[in-house]
Amino acid sequence: MFKYILKRLLSLLPVLIGITLLVFTLLHLIPGDPAVVLLGERATPEQVESLRQQLGLNQPLPIQYFNFLFNVIRFDFGKSIISGIPIIDEISTRWPATFELSVAAMLIALILGIPAGIFAAIRKNSWLDNLLMSSSLIGVSLPVYWLGLLLIYLFAVNLQLLPPSGRISVEAGFNFKPITGFFVLDSLLKLDIKTLQDVLSHLILPAITLGTIPLAILARITRSSMLEVLSQDYIRTAKAKGVPEYLVILKHALKNAFLPISTTVGLQFGTLLGGAILTETIFSWPGIGSWIYDGILARDYPVVQGGVIFVSVTFVLINLLVDLSYTFLDPRIQYK
Repeated sequence: MFKYILKRLLSLLPVLIGITLLVFTLLHLIPGDPAVVLLGERATPEQVESLRQQLGLNQPLPIQYFNFLFNVIRFDFGKSIISGIPIIDEISTRWPATFELSVAAMLIALILGIPAGIFAAIRKNSWLDNLLMSSSLIGVSLPVYWLGLLLIYLFAVNLQLLPPSGRISVEAGFNFKPITGFFVLDSLLKLDIKTLQDVLSHLILPAITLGTIPLAILARITRSSMLEVLSQDYIRTAKAKGVPEYLVILKHALKNAFLPISTTVGLQFGTLLGGAILTETIFSWPGIGSWIYDGILARDYPVVQGGVIFVSVTFVLINLLVDLSYTFLDPRIQYK
């Protein structure tokens, strides 16, 4: 096991280096100058050149890249060009918001997606199967930005049941001092029911928006995996012995069908952590995604580079954990 983990970690190095090189190159291909963005269009050429020299932007691109890579190895992502705040401090402040949103979205996907896939497999080719799979196809096809705006218009503007944006209301957040940065957990630790209700109300709409696509994917993967398992001989044998159908489904079929489902869960959760840019932007959610988006607009190189590297490493580590979980789900799998 240890050799396998070490081998996987070493194999990740070329991937991560390639990601840093790709992001660095694409950022510098975007028209515009961060020094001009920071100083404004009325800045003199001397002021612009002085700031470029201060930020190291006047050096050749290969030197800029290797300096950046050397700093990353030391866990030094630099400071934001716009705010001057160290990148590592921004990440530590914002990642709990993205993680909390991703967990809520994945819970919605798990609670609704897996049962939908199971029922669709049990009632193959029935009206229920067609309805669930058609709904999952619609869920995958809906643009996130359109769905988010639609939910805001319906539940926040028209019905006024839920807040349209933010992570916590101004009134509740004024006296709320987080402990861990996870607002739901912090309000539970403080036994602050009023703040918990406020935080959850802000979480519902972005979690539904973000969780729609993984919900649809999980439903389809679960159905496909369950259909394959239900066609096996041991399932027919269990039914012939008179085992109740719910035990056949839950104890025999679902257990053996869970391997591809767990893979999909891991991949989708990693995708949620890195792909919440649109959702966080629409709902003004103060997470990593909206932070990277603002950095792209402002040509803030350290913000985009640090944010993308953090998301990439998180995604890779989640997939490593998924790989390691296989041996617990199926003891027949051996690591080499």
